[in-house]
Amino acid sequence: QVQLVESGGGLVQPGGSLRLSCAASRRFLSFYAMGWYRQAPGKERELVADILRGGSTNYADSVKGRFTISRDNAKNTVYLQMNSLKPEDTAVYYCNARQEVPSGYFRDFWGQGTQVTVSS
Repeated sequence: QVQLVESGGGLVQPGGSLRLSCAASRRFLSFYAMGWYRQAPGKERELVADILRGGSTNYADSVKGRFTISRDNAKNTVYLQMNSLKPEDTAVYYCNARQEVPSGYFRDFWGQGTQVTVSS
């Protein structure tokens, strides 16, 4: 089993910044990818950003230029730096780790979620 421990959420004013952290109980390089998803009330969970084993990154269009995903392999930790936050960024943010399985599919592991609220 894989454990993902998130931290860094909270309340911030519009235009502010937060950094989320996700520490994995297994080496990052054992995963195909790690990333962040978010779910706002009444909406489906959506990908915010992910980083693949080889280092390439993907971002949702709504966060490009404002959010940056990075990793520290030595600490098995993934970070999400969120700048210029907007009220529409308010959501529960979930850390995800995706692992390949022999059948050719993927297995997803999830953190417990951390609340990010952007409000004045």
